[in-house]
Amino acid sequence: MKFPTIDIYSQKNVYQLFIGVNLALIGIASIFYTYNIVDNLDTREHRQLAIFAQLIEYQANHPDLTEDYTKLFEIVRENIKQSRIPTVLVSEDMLPQGDINLDIPSNVSEAEHTKLLKEAFEEMKEENPPIVVDVMGTKQYIYYSDSPLLVQMRYYPYAQLLSLLVLAFLAYLIFSSSRAAEQNRVWVGLAKETAHQLGTPIASLMGWVSFFRTDPDRYPEEYTREIEKDINRLEMITARFSSIGSAPTMKYEKMVEVLGPFLDYLKRRISTKVKLQFINELDTERSMYLNRNLFEWVVENICKNAVDAMTGAGELNVRMFALNKQEVAIDISDTGKGIPRGSWQKVFKPGVSTKKRGWGLGLTLAKRIVEEYHGGKLYVKSSEVGKGTTFRIILRR
Repeated sequence: MKFPTIDIYSQKNVYQLFIGVNLALIGIASIFYTYNIVDNLDTREHRQLAIFAQLIEYQANHPDLTEDYTKLFEIVRENIKQSRIPTVLVSEDMLPQGDINLDIPSNVSEAEHTKLLKEAFEEMKEENPPIVVDVMGTKQYIYYSDSPLLVQMRYYPYAQLLSLLVLAFLAYLIFSSSRAAEQNRVWVGLAKETAHQLGTPIASLMGWVSFFRTDPDRYPEEYTREIEKDINRLEMITARFSSIGSAPTMKYEKMVEVLGPFLDYLKRRISTKVKLQFINELDTERSMYLNRNLFEWVVENICKNAVDAMTGAGELNVRMFALNKQEVAIDISDTGKGIPRGSWQKVFKPGVSTKKRGWGLGLTLAKRIVEEYHGGKLYVKSSEVGKGTTFRIILRR
């Protein structure tokens, strides 16, 4: 079953998608670009040490070096030092021969110094393959770690991606808060204006009731009382709309006395082809803290939606029972069209309606009344397309 929507935020949803896609593309591009830099930097550090290894080989195999060559060797060594690449030269039998850029205190003993060097190149073995140095037929090895700059660059994309995610999350929170505030203003304004507009016809109807009672022979009292009941109903609806946006008056009400009479009233005003059954499993004295007018509105919205879903014919069961000492549940079940599983949450969103002329605000307001005003829950407990739906209301003391 498809749900026609009146969604004034559809354009904003497009913007959200656009921003999300662009953030994802920026994140992916940043990761690939940074990894390219990291790869080039890693290659450069390896080449520095490879050149250093060649110079060590040449110096060992040619003891009569010129002063210029010695200076070149020192320049390369200083370059490695400035690049802060931790380096250890070890012999063929794995004994340390020298080091660069290791943070070893100068005041330690020679044995402690050797021990620390061994620990360092043992760790380096796990990071990079050694560079072999051939010194007069004897193998030596240069072990090294990545420079601090290279390490930072390896983690930079993840930090940048995390920053983008945090930024996107904050933007979503700001947008959602703004959207919720705008919806609240729309709902409150619409409710207040509706209450105001209902005042004039209600006053007029009350005048007509008084007129009818002046001529009881022509206008039977039975008809007048029924009109008066509907006037009272309209006054209650006006009070409901007026209370939207304001803190409702709450008090303890006996649930049986709230739901029973209201369903009796509703039964007489829905299709006679709908069999409405009230199943009460609560103690008659069980009370809950609620606003009676608003709570009845919630039940009415759900029941009327159920009648519409059954196209005016079927069974509507309202079952009230205790979940525990603190919570009471009301299950409202119909034999209507049902709701697809993927739309169980969607039906509570503004603008979603199964009716061609529906505004899609009934269930939205009902959920808000139950959860924000009464601290309870309203959700689709179960539904099967073609068989019916059960909504559950949970109230807490």
